Amino acid sequence: MRAALIGSPGKVEVTTVEDPTPGPRDVVVEVAACGLCGTDLHILQGEFAPTLPIVPGHEFAGTVVAVGTGVTERRVGERVAVDPSLFCNECHYCRRGRNNLCERWAAIGVTTAGGAAEFALAPVANCVPLPEHVDTRDAALIEPLSCALRGYDILRNALAAHVLIYGAGTMGLMMLELAKRTGASIVDVVDINPDRLAAARALGCSSAAGRAGDLDRVRGWDVVIDATGNAHAIQDGLGRVGKGGTFLQFGVADYSARASVEPYRIYNQEITITGSMAVLHSYERAAELFAGGVLDPEVFISDRLPLERYPQALEQFAAGIGRKIQVLP
Repeated sequence: MRAALIGSPGKVEVTTVEDPTPGPRDVVVEVAACGLCGTDLHILQGEFAPTLPIVPGHEFAGTVVAVGTGVTERRVGERVAVDPSLFCNECHYCRRGRNNLCERWAAIGVTTAGGAAEFALAPVANCVPLPEHVDTRDAALIEPLSCALRGYDILRNALAAHVLIYGAGTMGLMMLELAKRTGASIVDVVDINPDRLAAARALGCSSAAGRAGDLDRVRGWDVVIDATGNAHAIQDGLGRVGKGGTFLQFGVADYSARASVEPYRIYNQEITITGSMAVLHSYERAAELFAGGVLDPEVFISDRLPLERYPQALEQFAAGIGRKIQVLP
């Protein structure tokens, strides 16, 4: 089959690899669409070097074309979205219900072959069936939505909160949509990309600006969310949290990124600084929300490219052009 392959840091190509074969409790999915994500750039940069070479792609959906001998839950021809999480369910954190912090953490498309290919292997337990009205290609958005949902599980913010979001890419816009759904009274968005700010305005944010300093919130915000992973944005956002507020690190920063905090301010103003890592008990709920229309795929998906253009799709994503970019095997 044809697949994108990251062979070593900085090197990606589309080539021919062996077709996957299902184990007893696995299925093989013919991939309809695979989304690109910041994690894919981190893999390309070598930050997951022990896993290379690898077929990337952890955001995908498609049609079951083969099932293992022990599979009864799914059938050939069924359309599914795939949760990429591969938890051991045995370690200290898994036993405490914190599977996303698994000591043997793994994921399809990160540590095992993923969806940037014609076919992908997945445990049957990770496959969520799609209702008839959901387009299979659109359903690749369920995985990033499940990450956003995990972020709001962490926040547990109150009604009428004032929210500031750094970044109006796919994840920032998803956080905007969920902020509205969870009863925020103000949702402001900051991004240096005018086209992305236009998308945030179209989705109904309260204000959109190139700098948070241009927004008139003298007391700061109850919730500040970084959806960029950019060290400068993170540093600025930490200073925008109002008294009693929460800063959520949601974007994936480089390992080398650093930000400074004032411990006295954290103490004196009762500020919470927290993070949200990947998916935890949120994929099925995200699938339900997606089927219910929480997102408009036409707004979120800006580009659909053939698999053969995966290297160019990564370059476009790294340049910040567009919103969600998908490849179609």
